Amino acid sequence: MKTLITNIKELLQVREAGIAKVSGKEMAELPLLNNAWLAIENNLIAGFGTMENCPDTLGYTVIDAKGKAVLPAWCDSHTHIVYAGNRVLEFVDRINGLSYEEIFNRGGGILNSAKKLNETSEDDIYEQSKHRLEEVMQQGTGAVEIKSGYGLTVEGELKMLRVIKRLKEEYPIAIKATFLGAHAFPAEYKENHSGYIDLIVNEMLPKIAEEKLADYIDAFLETGYFSIEETERIMEAGKKYGMPAKIHVNQFTAINGIEACVKHDALSVDHLEIVTDEDIEVLKNSNTMPVALPTCSFFISIPYTPARKMLEAGLPLALATDFNPGTTPSGNMNLVVATACIKMKMTPEEAINAATINGAYAMGLSDTHGSITIGKRANLIITKPVTSYYQLPYAFGSNLIETVIIEGKTI
Repeated sequence: MKTLITNIKELLQVREAGIAKVSGKEMAELPLLNNAWLAIENNLIAGFGTMENCPDTLGYTVIDAKGKAVLPAWCDSHTHIVYAGNRVLEFVDRINGLSYEEIFNRGGGILNSAKKLNETSEDDIYEQSKHRLEEVMQQGTGAVEIKSGYGLTVEGELKMLRVIKRLKEEYPIAIKATFLGAHAFPAEYKENHSGYIDLIVNEMLPKIAEEKLADYIDAFLETGYFSIEETERIMEAGKKYGMPAKIHVNQFTAINGIEACVKHDALSVDHLEIVTDEDIEVLKNSNTMPVALPTCSFFISIPYTPARKMLEAGLPLALATDFNPGTTPSGNMNLVVATACIKMKMTPEEAINAATINGAYAMGLSDTHGSITIGKRANLIITKPVTSYYQLPYAFGSNLIETVIIEGKTI
């Protein structure tokens, strides 16, 4: 199948092969072509350029993108799309003044989702989750990471990861699976942390590895959840099974967790609502991608990741949704990009880089996703007619996406 997109007003994120991520001042630069074309053959980007050098349209299905922008589909590197039910009542509890920690301490939060998940069949969880996945694809997401972590039992975690595997098999979108058994301590292990970590390391991990259900391992490294020492044990166990770490850290407190993650070669550190000068120094010259989740901050009214401070220090930054039932019940990357501009003072160029090329890096997809590069997957967003791509974050409440192409096909 061959497709030719012509008369593109702005073709964004045009990169040479081999650029895995952008950092610091580079993030303010978004390479683009005006009045451009882009060719797709099978599921790959086969070529692009300006219209004066447009190839003959013979043999192509032609899409006229006059007045429209074309950019890589969003790369959402942090989600919890697979879950059962919802936590609507907790939303009202927060409005009435309860904090996230207070809700958790009375059996809500992650433990509430775990109870629902373990009471729900695998088929039912799949049906619920596939609708969420379809929604984010329609909103322009072309690659997504999905975590477990609402099972907190051997069977519950396996059930979630099997659902993720089914989604991988049934949908064209690139999906990376992350094992997050260390999301919270189940009630029965509240006073026996080492016992639960033994369960993760000695029972869950071997079965997950045997069935090849996870690409990465994660833990909620935070005061009141998993300590540095507990998280290090989990990261070390993950390494033995070929699962690099992607860690929740610095959401509420800074306890030197980032240093531990960098030491263990974590692919990403996610949340970072609280970031110290020491954390920034540790991240410099590392291979670990910081990931901000601004719609989580928006939804539960906590601080935003200090993007300006991090970028001015030369760090890279990725953006992701944190789509989950409790703290971010939205997988809309368009809203994430807009929120990063509005609340974190990122420029549109920085936010789009963070949501495409750096998002791809944060889930190990740099070679195939995240930029307009010959040979990469043809995962694209075609906007409605726009005055410029600045309209994407500016018109934050509008759907400016006209067409989404994933693996070379319009969805």
